[in-house]
Amino acid sequence: MRKINVNLIQKIVAELCIKANIKLRSDIFLSLKESLKREKNPRAKRMLGILIENAALAKKEFLPICQDTGMAVIFFEIGQDIYFTGGLLNKAVNDGVRDGYLKGNLRKSVVRDPFNRINTNTNSPAVIHYEIVKGNKLKITVFPKGFGSENKSVISMFLPTAEEPEIDKFIINAVKNAGPD
Repeated sequence: MRKINVNLIQKIVAELCIKANIKLRSDIFLSLKESLKREKNPRAKRMLGILIENAALAKKEFLPICQDTGMAVIFFEIGQDIYFTGGLLNKAVNDGVRDGYLKGNLRKSVVRDPFNRINTNTNSPAVIHYEIVKGNKLKITVFPKGFGSENKSVISMFLPTAEEPEIDKFIINAVKNAGPD
């Protein structure tokens, strides 16, 4: 049985919150560069160039890639042979989010209640997903989910007889209507 103190989890979550908001993963950065090389549309080339420049500047200046640093969504893969000590795991995760958003000067957008809209000023609670796996390894992934995406959400109730082309058309129209937003 491997023991892990939740204080270490708190520290790692804080670091990952900052990293996820400031440093674009290298595979995504390279993909943007490759897309820029292949792109023919001048407007699209310009936008890709801006994204690349922004990501490089954010990393260099230790600034968020986007002003919408979102809600922290945390994914855990926890080996079944791990035992957490020193406190509650959920508390450590939310304390880590609080610490990371404070230390990284990241915008805190989470509200306590959707109706009264009072900001928690900690960016917690986080959304936490747990998966129990074999072994004694622990994997933590922090994914800041920006709040702007809901601004263009659409919904449709399809009949049980709906076929794939109808669903595809709905999705394509939703993306077209959202435009550059």
